[in-house]
Amino acid sequence: MNLRKFTSVIVCVSLLLTGITGCQKKETKSVKKIVVGATPVPHAEILNYIKPKLKEKGIELEVREFTDYVTPNTALNDKQIDANFFQHVPYLNEFNKEKGLNLVSVAKVHVEPMGAYSQRIKNKEEIKDGAVIAIPNDATNEGRALLLLQKQGLIKLKDNSLTQTPKDIVENPKNIQFKELEAAQLPRVLKDVDLAIINTNYALEAKLNPVKDSLFIEDKDSPYANVLVTREDNKDNELIKELINVLQSEDVRKFIEEKYQGAVVPAF
Repeated sequence: MNLRKFTSVIVCVSLLLTGITGCQKKETKSVKKIVVGATPVPHAEILNYIKPKLKEKGIELEVREFTDYVTPNTALNDKQIDANFFQHVPYLNEFNKEKGLNLVSVAKVHVEPMGAYSQRIKNKEEIKDGAVIAIPNDATNEGRALLLLQKQGLIKLKDNSLTQTPKDIVENPKNIQFKELEAAQLPRVLKDVDLAIINTNYALEAKLNPVKDSLFIEDKDSPYANVLVTREDNKDNELIKELINVLQSEDVRKFIEEKYQGAVVPAF
């Protein structure tokens, strides 16, 4: 090897050791990661849809699926995930109050109208005396279900507050019996009850079409928008802001409208 070639090799080795890629130019784009917890339908579906959009911005989105309404919040509080997407604000407020947490809503995404389903009857007029109706047992969704039944004239509650239970029913002309269950279990008991009030995400998972299969359903202007939630110390994070921008984009609006056909309604 002549002196010139030897000197060239020494210079390249020196540059590589110091991190300077002058001998071989190859740029490595840094990728930032965000982990979001979600229930499968429609939340995880929407998040999976926006993965390519975030990737274009140099952000890797990991969607971690949960099948209940408690674990996503405890995981967020314990910093196992960066945000979650499955709940509405009344539920979040009640959860924070009950658990002493300070999780915060940072963006509205969509509304899932709660509906009534049955394998035994075809309309509310067929509800007989002593009928058994299954409802969610978490504080806010239980009250929400009862308010829906009140709107249909089946019961009367003491007031219009959200956090009511069957104990707050003041008029029950059909002597309806209530079975209080975890929200995720409701589609599974349809064959055992006369009626079940089911959150749309769990109805969709059970292959129920809220528009076609429900006997009655909340109005599309329901105030219970599902929101993106994070911790107080993380709400101003740039990755969270980018996630919000993509979630509230016109592209996502069209995706929700076309895929769910009114069963899920954009809230932005």
